[in-house]
Amino acid sequence: MADRDRLIIFDMDGTLVDSEPIANAVLHRALRGVGVPISYEDTVERFVGRPIRDCLRMVHELYGVPLGDEFLHDLQRETYAAYETGLRPIPHAAELLAGLAEPFCLASSSSIEKIRLSLRLTGLDGFFEARTFSAEEVARGKPAPDLFLHAAARLGFATDACIVVEDSLPGIEAGRAAGMRVLAFTGGGHVAPARLRAAGGEPFDDLRQLPVLLGR
Repeated sequence: MADRDRLIIFDMDGTLVDSEPIANAVLHRALRGVGVPISYEDTVERFVGRPIRDCLRMVHELYGVPLGDEFLHDLQRETYAAYETGLRPIPHAAELLAGLAEPFCLASSSSIEKIRLSLRLTGLDGFFEARTFSAEEVARGKPAPDLFLHAAARLGFATDACIVVEDSLPGIEAGRAAGMRVLAFTGGGHVAPARLRAAGGEPFDDLRQLPVLLGR
């Protein structure tokens, strides 16, 4: 039975849209192109789930390579071009959203512009209207809880009435730090279920399973 007194907060990348393989490949290629000695696996491990400006700060700290607005602009252009030809929704995302009776929203580490593009290209834009929140709106991105707390406050829900659906370790850590239950989607395959469980998430690998999990 639906519970109108709780809010489902969805992450976007890797949870509703299958963007992680595309974005990670573009980021890895761009980093290698400016001399950062990083593997694809380490790109995924270090940066999935984090705002891109936080990722670039980490690159500077870890590898001593400063990356500014020009790099970010080029990365965005290449990522968007790759999205235009290859971005798809996660299987069953549209059916899930169409069938949910509970209030839901989206809270993503991506920029507002990237959120709009991703939802439009995957046909999911009609499900969220104004209920989308970006890390650009808060002081600290995931793994800090700020974004989830912001979404809950804007929509008028207590933190213990919110359920987060995430796929990344930073996202799960953010949800748990916000005092929310976290369901950990593993269908993207970029983080081992055991690691997501250890971080406090409840792993599941198919979006069709979500209504059952919400009923628990």
